[in-house]
Amino acid sequence: MIASATFSVTREDAQAIDDCWNRIGIHGDKSCPLLSEHIHCRNCAVYSAAATRLLDRYALQQDDRVQVSSAVESEVKTRSLLMFRLGEEWLGLATRSLVEVAPLQAIHSLPHQRSGALLGVANVRGALVACLSLVELLGLDSISNVAPGTRVMPRMLIIAAHGGPVVVPVDEVDGIHAIDEQILDAASRSGTQASARYTRGVLQFRGRSLRWLDEEQLLSAVTRSLT
Repeated sequence: MIASATFSVTREDAQAIDDCWNRIGIHGDKSCPLLSEHIHCRNCAVYSAAATRLLDRYALQQDDRVQVSSAVESEVKTRSLLMFRLGEEWLGLATRSLVEVAPLQAIHSLPHQRSGALLGVANVRGALVACLSLVELLGLDSISNVAPGTRVMPRMLIIAAHGGPVVVPVDEVDGIHAIDEQILDAASRSGTQASARYTRGVLQFRGRSLRWLDEEQLLSAVTRSLT
């Protein structure tokens, strides 16, 4: 679960892990000498160690930042947003609605699905969790033009929906950032979010146009998609 402190998740952490299963394993060219023994990468100790490492790094561990004085904290109020990418669009979601960021898992489709956003179920630590498409819910274009040679690692966000945890796959996770509430207030008043679904505002952050999601509206839409 997420504590009330500051957390950090970086793309560099993910990039430091050798995802051999995507190169020489079951999702690659299958040249790994261990594959004949283990049949599938998920049975291999190398895969298990990498998965554990990813979970450790993306469990939103508390950042060891130096605490600022209470006087400064009283002057500058911030809100923590997890920033992630879907297709070409960067989005921000309040961390209070987030359980954790997990490695990408296989999604198993369900027969007779009634919702276009419901992708199926995913196995999260032994439990089957409903998996939804934010691309479908938000009406986004899923096509991504990532520069050649750029290595990104898709993730699954586990969010705390009203009926229980729900998994949503994303193309990339940047991290959790504390945003000045004055900037967020200005974004919500700008009116640029009027045509965007489940959106509170749009702001510029580190050279990106970031769509700040309205977590209450989004979670309500998630619940409707599961019923």
